[in-house]
Amino acid sequence: MGFRNIDVIDMDTVDLSNLNRQFLFREKDVGKTKANVAAEFVNSRVPGCNVTPHFARIQDFDADFYRGFHIIVCGLDSIEARRWINSMMLSLLEYDADGQLNPASVKALVDGGTEGFKGNARVIFPGTSACVECTLDLYPPQINFPLCTIAHTPRLPEHCIEYVRVLLWPQEKPFGEDAPIDGDDVSHLKWIYEKALDRASQFGIEGVTYRLTQGVVKRIIPAVASTNAVVAASCATECFKIATCCAPPMNNYLVFNDVDGLYTYTFEAERRDDCAACSRKPTFLPMSMNDKLQNVVDHFVNSATLRMKAPAITTVIDGQSVPLYLSTIKSLEERLRPNLKKTLRELALVDGQELVVADSTTPTSRIFKLVFPAEAMDH
Repeated sequence: MGFRNIDVIDMDTVDLSNLNRQFLFREKDVGKTKANVAAEFVNSRVPGCNVTPHFARIQDFDADFYRGFHIIVCGLDSIEARRWINSMMLSLLEYDADGQLNPASVKALVDGGTEGFKGNARVIFPGTSACVECTLDLYPPQINFPLCTIAHTPRLPEHCIEYVRVLLWPQEKPFGEDAPIDGDDVSHLKWIYEKALDRASQFGIEGVTYRLTQGVVKRIIPAVASTNAVVAASCATECFKIATCCAPPMNNYLVFNDVDGLYTYTFEAERRDDCAACSRKPTFLPMSMNDKLQNVVDHFVNSATLRMKAPAITTVIDGQSVPLYLSTIKSLEERLRPNLKKTLRELALVDGQELVVADSTTPTSRIFKLVFPAEAMDH
């Protein structure tokens, strides 16, 4: 009995700080890839178990890879990664001609996450229960420091790191013109760390460390061993229940908090009828014809239910695909930047026009249908 075939994906290496909150790594493993060390440990300790390691990102694998599993278990360190795997699981769903979901195409998604003394675990059956996007508003917004503070009056080591990340990186372009910051690239983190140290010394600020730099860049909250253990145990239990049918799985969201005493609560997160990811309905985008394209981009980025990173927007006009804006490729961004100041009317967009939006938070593009007020249509 047990899970015989397991694939583990991780693109991180073992750090000394990892040794205090898990049992897979030893001091001799510092600097080695986590996936390989974990696989070697489990394979040697559990007879008959075959763990295959992948030193990579989850985004490095396509739909055929994920289609080969029965259960997907996530212990990711960002909302963006959770949204990506959530969209990937939804893209695997198959429907018949009547729109009925094929149950065989549903891959259970078990997700766990911790933030210090707080944690949560959830079970998602894509296409039938609330997905990550349905409950996006449950995730706390990222903490951002005022630009004037980090630029002129830094007081904390975090201010120095943010100064390098937000202001210095775009100015100096240390790894090329179009290279964004990769929080998993050691060379990127080292450059930011060294520049942040220089900044801190100028203002007499102490406390800038490589670990803190990594935490600020990747928005990591320090882990607590007890919280990790409880959430990991919950995820493992749910996997066992799903695989064996020995008991009904969690329905469907567990909250854990041991900040002051011990508190745990399970509730059913509700599926949203208008979810842009899982509802299979057109996502309507109410705008005015006099709104500028910049307003549309701002909506995609700032909306609590969308939270996109760098939306690339295209549409179809007279049967031709027309790019409206794309920020990730410099040459195209410069060519399309004037569109941001144009109104939707000037861009020849009409009521019911479909906008195809791609973003790093999902492996598939999303379609939004523009809706203009009726009174605007009469003018």
